[in-house]
Order: sequence, then C-alpha cells, then structure tokens
Amino acid sequence: MSKLVIVGTVAFDAIETPFGKTDKILGGAGTFIALAASKFNINSAVVSVVGGDFPPKYLDFMSEQNIDISGIEIVKEGKTFFWSGKYHNDMNSRDTLTTELNVLENFEPKVPEDYKDAEVVMLGNLHPLTQISVLNQMTKKPKLVVLDTMNFWMDCALNDLHNTMRHVDVITINDEEARQLTGEYSLVVAARKIYEMGPKFVVIKKGEHGALLFHDDNVFFAPALPLEEVFDPTGAGDTFAGGFVGYLTKTEDYSFENMKTAVIYGSTLASFCVEKFGTERMQNLNDSEVYKRLDQFKSLTQFDIELT
Repeated sequence: MSKLVIVGTVAFDAIETPFGKTDKILGGAGTFIALAASKFNINSAVVSVVGGDFPPKYLDFMSEQNIDISGIEIVKEGKTFFWSGKYHNDMNSRDTLTTELNVLENFEPKVPEDYKDAEVVMLGNLHPLTQISVLNQMTKKPKLVVLDTMNFWMDCALNDLHNTMRHVDVITINDEEARQLTGEYSLVVAARKIYEMGPKFVVIKKGEHGALLFHDDNVFFAPALPLEEVFDPTGAGDTFAGGFVGYLTKTEDYSFENMKTAVIYGSTLASFCVEKFGTERMQNLNDSEVYKRLDQFKSLTQFDIELT
C-alpha cells in the first residue's frame, strides 16, 4: 500500500460566521488534509508542530483514524498556532482577526523514518522553504508531489515559491491566486504559465463554483455541490486537497483521467466539511454518506445529448 506524507499546520481556530461563533477548536491545514485522506484507509503521516497547550485527545483522535502522528512535534513550553476570523454574509470573504504563529515560527519539519520513502507527498500551505525541506528529507523521489500555497507567500516569498514549484507535480490554488501568480486573468492562460514554472498539473479552486483541473491541452471542470446551508468554509480547500491526494494515494494512478475522479472525491468531501464548524462534520462522516453524495455528483453532472 502506498504511503502519504502530509506537511501542514495542526492548530486552533476560532471562527465567526452568520450562523454563529466558536471558541478555540481543532483546525489547521494539516488536520483537514489528514482527516479527508483518512477516508481512503491509507497509510498517512502528518508532519507538524503543536504546543504544550494542545489537548492529547485531539492527537488520540487522529491516531484512531489511522493517521501517524509521530511527525507531530510537541513543544511543551510553547503555544499552538492560532488563527481567528470572521466571515461576511456571502461566506466567500472573511476578515482575519488574529494570527499567532507561536511554535510554528521556528518549525523545522521532521519526516518520520518510516515515511521517508513515501510515494506521495502533500505539501500543505506553509512557507516554501519549509515545504522544500520536507522533500529534501525523502530517501527516494516521490511518485507524486502536490503543493498548496496562497497569496501571502506570493507577496513575501515569491522566489522561494518559484524554487519549490520546480520540484512538484501538482499545484492547488484558488482562482485569485492563479491570477496573481501569473498576471493573467484568463485561467486557461494562467494554467499554461504555471506549467512553465514546474507543475505538470494545475488545480484551480473556485470555492462554491467548483474546481478546474488542467494538464497540457486537457481541461476538466467539477462543480461544487449546491448546498442549502454553509456553516463554515474554513477548511474546505484543505479538505478538497486531502480528498484529492488521498484518492490518488489509494489508487496509485497519477494519470489525468484518474485525477478527474480525484477532483470529484475532493469536492465531495469538501461539501461535507462546510456543513459544521471546524472539523466536526469530518469527524463524524461515514462511508455511506460519502457514497450517497458521490451519486448526487454523478446525477448533477451527467446528461444524455444527441449530436446531429
């Protein structure tokens, strides 16, 4: 069975939306990615750091999901990364209220020995130098490296980001970030420019409007499932990435055709994530619910047409 290494934050979030607000709850990109990927019953390990204030019950829960937590460093005298934000009524925009790096500020990732030969590596949204340091620890070249990034690193670490991008196979970013990275408004042109930076596949996330997958001259579009209520979109993009990379790790098929299915799985899991605050919905998600929603996706996108 293939192995998956995930590097990303394991953190506290405090969220306010039109539907309510929370105190500190379990969050972080690495957490959402790992929980989504765990739905595929694969061997995965999270590489991250937390402080002494991080409840052991959260680590125990991750272990119960068959997630290897030996790569999560615990700095007993430190405090865990904390982010808080408030979403606007449209749920597509938000204001960051607090960002406390805490132990993340001096984080030096350490890949567990058993995972240094992993076939798949998921580089969650962190400083590009932190991401590349994970690749440098691998004892053999992974079959697939997926990179997630954001506009913050384009603003303050663009050269480092460009260097990291030369070592990855897939990049996942949103439409605004794709335009900023390339200076192109057309996402088709933007994807073409991103190929020139290194990645062979480009996934552009468009929130409630779905996701696009680009490879050479091939384009695939997956809609987002229309939902009656969206409580909290905080971890949706990371959950999408976790579903995407989890499916690819499970199937060991990294072709464009299989990535199309991986995008659908990612979109499906993301549609659950937004139904509750934080990781709550993902913690209680069962296989039958996933299969039922996959069937909804199939009904949403398939149609018969007679071409004359």
